[in-house]
Amino acid sequence: MKPNFENLVAFFGSQNETALALGVKQGSVSGWVRGIHGCTAEVAMRAEIITKGAIKARDLRPSIPHQAA
Repeated sequence: MKPNFENLVAFFGSQNETALALGVKQGSVSGWVRGIHGCTAEVAMRAEIITKGAIKARDLRPSIPHQAA
């Protein structure tokens, strides 16, 4: 799962910019990238919407049903 979060950060340019765009703390983004924990389904869906589908919610949170993504 780690490369998907690295792609998310690359999209926004930095962990801080990713955090600002998604409304989370930078430390949360750091935890995602390092594989310590994942993001919530809500944040994953927000990321897909904000990136206009460049980053898929299911790639960030595989537990999201296909119908919801």
